[in-house]
Amino acid sequence: MEYRNLGRSGLKVSKMALGTNAFGTRTGEAEGIAIVHAALDAGINLVDTADMYGNGESERIVGKAIRDRRSRVVLATKGSWRVGDGPNDAGSSRQHILDAVDASLKRLGTDYIDLYQMHRWDPDTPLEETLETLNDLVRWGKVRYIGCSNYAAWQIVKAVGIQERRGFARYISHQPEYSPANRAIEREVIPASLAEGLGQIVYFPLAGGLFTGKYRRGDAAPVGSRAAFQGERFTGRWFTDRNFDLVERLTGIAQEAAVSLPHLVLAWVMAKPGVASAIVGASRVEQVQANAAACDVALPPEIIQRVDEASADFV
Repeated sequence: MEYRNLGRSGLKVSKMALGTNAFGTRTGEAEGIAIVHAALDAGINLVDTADMYGNGESERIVGKAIRDRRSRVVLATKGSWRVGDGPNDAGSSRQHILDAVDASLKRLGTDYIDLYQMHRWDPDTPLEETLETLNDLVRWGKVRYIGCSNYAAWQIVKAVGIQERRGFARYISHQPEYSPANRAIEREVIPASLAEGLGQIVYFPLAGGLFTGKYRRGDAAPVGSRAAFQGERFTGRWFTDRNFDLVERLTGIAQEAAVSLPHLVLAWVMAKPGVASAIVGASRVEQVQANAAACDVALPPEIIQRVDEASADFV
């Protein structure tokens, strides 16, 4: 497994991360624990969750899985989305962040979070309030590093500017969506992040499963798949002729390169500038092992170029 510095920090993370958003919904406790253990055994040290995943169940399962392996894990979680009915049960205010971190620590069964990320931009809270609170959490030792997720380029630059002026702990990472089917971050987010020292921890590198090969144009989603679980919310976004055309183009490139489609896509994502780690979810142990094998795939420059050209209209 290759380990990379996360942004402009000394923290080293595996180039593939384990995503756990299915824990507590499609994946139960026993299977979730086995999946985490399989990921660690494969050399994956970055485990990503959030307080909203499974209404907190994901964090609880992850915490149980790493209890006797805590030192081997770079534990990342997120907060900011709504987790209750109260007026302060969402957002990036000092009130909500402090409550959310304490609740996450309790569910995770740990004294500290390695990487705490703002899950979204909060337009209703002064940015200085959010960043000062995160700085306090780092000073107190509850959080070791901080990052953000789903930010626009200008939001990244503004946040880091405040952190530098005020002497606050800096964001070291950004978590956006990225795959051949969505390359929008290449326009502004990647250049801004590279300039400001943030590494990308990208989610949906397989486009929600579109590039796993399990979905076929015109066919119903397989039982137990993400598409079957989410229904129209998933198929309405991913099951388009444009996307399936891309799948067919990439399948041809994968065959020429003598690799599977998911390995082609994951290796391409992990080779792109600015990407520190790619989050890959799993609902079975076998999926972890199959996905981790992509870390050993080294694509020739000409194959990377072919994928770039095949997906050029998705930038």
